[in-house]
Amino acid sequence: MENKKSNLKVLLTTIAVLVVLNFAGNFFFKRFDLTADSRYTLSETSLNIIKEVKEPLYVDVFLEGNFPGEFKKLQTETQQLLEEFKAYNSNIIFQFVNPLENEDEREAVMQSFYERGLTPLNVTLDEKGKQTQEVVFPWAVVTYGNKSTKVPLLKNMMGASTAEKVVSSVQHLEYAFANGFNTIVKTKEKKIAVIKGNGELHDVLIADFVKSVRENYYIGTFTLDSVSKSPQNSLKALKKYDLAVIAKPTEAFSDEEKQVLDQFIINGGKTIWLVDQVTMEMDSLMQTGENLAFPRDLGLTDMFFKYGFRINPDLIKDIQATPIALATGQQGSAAQYTQYPWLYSPAVYSVSNHPVVSNLDALKFEFTNPIELLKNDIKKTTLLSSSKYSKVIGTPIEVNLNMVADQPDMNEYKGKMPLPVAVLLEGKFHSVYENRVLPFKEDSFTPIGKDNKMIVISDGDVIKNQLDKNYQPLELGFDKWTNNLYANKEFLMNCVNYLLDDNGLINIRSKEVDLPILDKEKVYEEYTFSQIITVGVPIVILVFFGIAFTFLRKRKYSK
Repeated sequence: MENKKSNLKVLLTTIAVLVVLNFAGNFFFKRFDLTADSRYTLSETSLNIIKEVKEPLYVDVFLEGNFPGEFKKLQTETQQLLEEFKAYNSNIIFQFVNPLENEDEREAVMQSFYERGLTPLNVTLDEKGKQTQEVVFPWAVVTYGNKSTKVPLLKNMMGASTAEKVVSSVQHLEYAFANGFNTIVKTKEKKIAVIKGNGELHDVLIADFVKSVRENYYIGTFTLDSVSKSPQNSLKALKKYDLAVIAKPTEAFSDEEKQVLDQFIINGGKTIWLVDQVTMEMDSLMQTGENLAFPRDLGLTDMFFKYGFRINPDLIKDIQATPIALATGQQGSAAQYTQYPWLYSPAVYSVSNHPVVSNLDALKFEFTNPIELLKNDIKKTTLLSSSKYSKVIGTPIEVNLNMVADQPDMNEYKGKMPLPVAVLLEGKFHSVYENRVLPFKEDSFTPIGKDNKMIVISDGDVIKNQLDKNYQPLELGFDKWTNNLYANKEFLMNCVNYLLDDNGLINIRSKEVDLPILDKEKVYEEYTFSQIITVGVPIVILVFFGIAFTFLRKRKYSK
């Protein structure tokens, strides 16, 4: 009797504790991430973004269907991340959809996805030597009210295996979704000016950059021609912008134009300089076969010197180069093209952990110049450099396409140092007109600025997109001659986000995830043994315990 009362007391106490804990759980919320790399712990930035979601936000993930194990891993990681988002805000609703489930509508669906920019990926399924081809759409579409945006789930990495791509993609999943949520939830605030008037790139050649930036920011053209008429009004108008992009100017800046840009910077305006200090164009070289590369004077040398850097009028020749396609014969009625490494077009890889370039794929540069960093109080961070097998070529020099046949002398490249081609500068910039006579009178002239930052890239072609046969812009970074997709677009978008990002969204890109991937060759070699271990052994153990349990039961009750 005493025993029953004790058991009843324990039961009632347990029920009471569970009720209290359940009740307290309605007021206190805490999730525990037991992974070593904290991959499921959302950053403060992500949490702040989803706090703004006040109505249903729908996420359609198209990573569903029959595909290799690597994609299954990406699918699982995507689902677990979205569950984490949903745990903090129930307005986030997601589903996984197989867009090609209905074979009758397969072609129409694929066409509609192409039109929306959701390009598919052909993957090979290999199951015990039997190979089949499947189409995968590694994309998600986020919809909030009447706004929607696409989220890439798989990062492009040239030469990388699918497993390596998946690991890199998982590291960027939180950033990809947080950026997508931020795009459609938050209203545009910052304004970007594309500077014109000094022979900058034509609008159609930066169309894909402008299109991408427009999703998060206001962007418009600002022409410096008006400076000659009313420099004060031009400066006043430019100060309304948060960032100025100077994309490959080819004509010299006047002192009045420089003062307008200088005072824009001194007063806190961010800038991205994409400047060529050497006159040399790949398009004209492909037509003529040879051209003279010579220094270009933009009148910016004193301005850059004051800020703490110099772009030297030399060319970089790099063994780590991107290919060009040259016609080498005829195949029927069509020209036969062969790809050659072009040493004046470096393939630039990031080796920095800075969030702007962290885990970035190769970028394509053309006729780029070395950046020299000067000593002053400005903090300078080299974002991108040529390889250690690169050297400086002085100008003027004749450049000929026949150089592709020349075998580089490796002795000329030994002992060389990487050359900076993209640099971040942060600090209080001093005006180039400090202690000098001003080109035009300005009552609000400021000699020393507030804390600011700018990014300098010594190649204007980094922002340039190619055109298709109908003169429509292709995706920035895509080379139609070699069918390679470089990371130019991702890099430039990171630059814009870093310079204008007040909520730290760009810092999520630095997140490192240690994702274990199965060795496919080892699995295939030990396929039968693995089946025995994973399937056979549990059955044997179950049978053994069944026999033992039956034997002991009979022995107990037969007495």
